[in-house]
Amino acid sequence: MSEKKGINTLELTLLIVGSTIGSGVFGITSDLATAAAPGPAMIAWLIVGIGVLTLVLSLTNLSQKRPDLDAGIFSYAAAAFGPLGEFISGWAYWLSAWLGNIAFATITMSALGTFFPQLFQNGQNLFSIIVAIILTWILTFLVNRGIESAAFINAIGTICKIIPLVIFVICVILGFQARIFTADFWGNVSQNLSSKVETGSIYNQIKASIMVMMWLFVGVEGASVLSSRAKTRSDAERASIFGLISLLTIYIIVSILPYGVMSRAELAAGGQPALGAIMQHLVGTWGAALISIGLIISVLVSWLSWTMLPAESLMLMADDQTLPPSWGALNEKKAPTRALVITGILQSIFLFSLLFTSYAYNFAYTLCTAAILICYLLVGIYQMIYSWQHQEWGQFTIGLIATLFELMAMVLAGWKEVMIVSVGFIPGFFFYVQACKIFQHRINSKEKWTMGIIAVFAIISLVLIANGTISIN
Repeated sequence: MSEKKGINTLELTLLIVGSTIGSGVFGITSDLATAAAPGPAMIAWLIVGIGVLTLVLSLTNLSQKRPDLDAGIFSYAAAAFGPLGEFISGWAYWLSAWLGNIAFATITMSALGTFFPQLFQNGQNLFSIIVAIILTWILTFLVNRGIESAAFINAIGTICKIIPLVIFVICVILGFQARIFTADFWGNVSQNLSSKVETGSIYNQIKASIMVMMWLFVGVEGASVLSSRAKTRSDAERASIFGLISLLTIYIIVSILPYGVMSRAELAAGGQPALGAIMQHLVGTWGAALISIGLIISVLVSWLSWTMLPAESLMLMADDQTLPPSWGALNEKKAPTRALVITGILQSIFLFSLLFTSYAYNFAYTLCTAAILICYLLVGIYQMIYSWQHQEWGQFTIGLIATLFELMAMVLAGWKEVMIVSVGFIPGFFFYVQACKIFQHRINSKEKWTMGIIAVFAIISLVLIANGTISIN
């Protein structure tokens, strides 16, 4: 018997790291400084690291044990809860993917403002929105013509991510001052009250940090997909762990060391892209320009591949009979034209909401993260179910920790965003019911109750938005 072809642990680790690092790392310092001082932020990183590690281990375990479940991560929800479970996970994944593209759009427009400040301003004026909409449809057209998977394009994007980050880390290490880092280590300095940053208890600062950090790991589920390329199961498991440790190291260095070069209030007020503001402070205009150029190129490449992602999720759901078959129809280039157009229209409409929020990038990525948390929660639950059925108690514990972490993130850190995301399920249920009629699936009482409960959450969230309890600003 010939040896299985595949890639080794080091190669797979590099693939996982390269595919997961996105635009979030360029903007984290400002948002994290708003949320927490360095001490609470480091504790939050420990909690998030454990939570994401158990998620990755769950995904790796399930991909190895259930290779028959090939409809994306929402196939695990189908195994646990049936067709409606798959729809909820798949629809949430779709919402997360195109909301992530809104975040790409806002930070790209902000970066362009570095070079054309009069036109793009802070990246959320009318001109920026029009340019973002044009880019959205250009990328949609390109993906519809079948070029989203060009390897050399992704290679360019990876290089443009890595080089600016390496230069940034070197500059921050050289400019690091311990006295600045420790001046407000736990976030109790009274002047912070006037700086729009989180103050008070360590708990509140940790809680405020979680959604900021989780945005960086949206897409980490790709590690389980990439693990199938490994030579052996042990290679896949090691690469998943080494990849996550590498990502955590990069993210922690980039987000924590800047507390030693600028005060927390200065970091919070830096705007986006945050790394550009820090480089401006450290080395001048060329540093900010370098970050902005690297960001623009790498985000455009990521945006190209992520334009296909939401459309592909709709296509998989149509194939699995949780959406009408027309949603998965392919053109001659094997691209789902209808799904791409629907997603492009919604992105274009949503971009105008940026005129009504002062923190457009933050608003977009927190909604994206809240939606993906729903998918991750269902993965953790199925990891528990499968491990319980097969009496694998170590794996059950991993699934339990992953589930508790996702619940904590949703309830404590992102409940407002999860409530807003629930509104997006209402039109989705209409199409799910339509698919059930087409494929002659009888909706049972549990599914009716589940849809009803989510609809109630959506109505409550609309009321809370109307009375100002939940604010998009």
